[in-house]
Amino acid sequence: MDKVFTVDQANRTLPLVRRIVEDAVRDYYRWQDRVREFELASVRSTIDNPDPIALELEKDVLRLAESIDSYLDEVRQLGVEIKSIDRGIVAFPAEVGGRAVSLSWKLGDERVEYPQYIFQNG
Repeated sequence: MDKVFTVDQANRTLPLVRRIVEDAVRDYYRWQDRVREFELASVRSTIDNPDPIALELEKDVLRLAESIDSYLDEVRQLGVEIKSIDRGIVAFPAEVGGRAVSLSWKLGDERVEYPQYIFQNG
């Protein structure tokens, strides 16, 4: 069974989640910048004559992608899901009155407060 949080448990976990999400969001925006730079630099590249700047940028893109994946894994191991990496939104699975809900938190918010109901078909 997946971890289910109370509001208090989510808030106690929040300092660690906040640090991980801050790092993930930071690296996500760096990754986006590097991808754009790589795309521009790779225009000058050919198979026979690769652009050295494009090669370095490609390494940065791959390194940042691995870093982002590790942050996502870290958050998942805590039982939390990143819903929007660009906005720093996470969901803590919870239950209210036997119904599955999500305790949402966004980077910059002080604490987790209210559940959002998860509607399922069937």
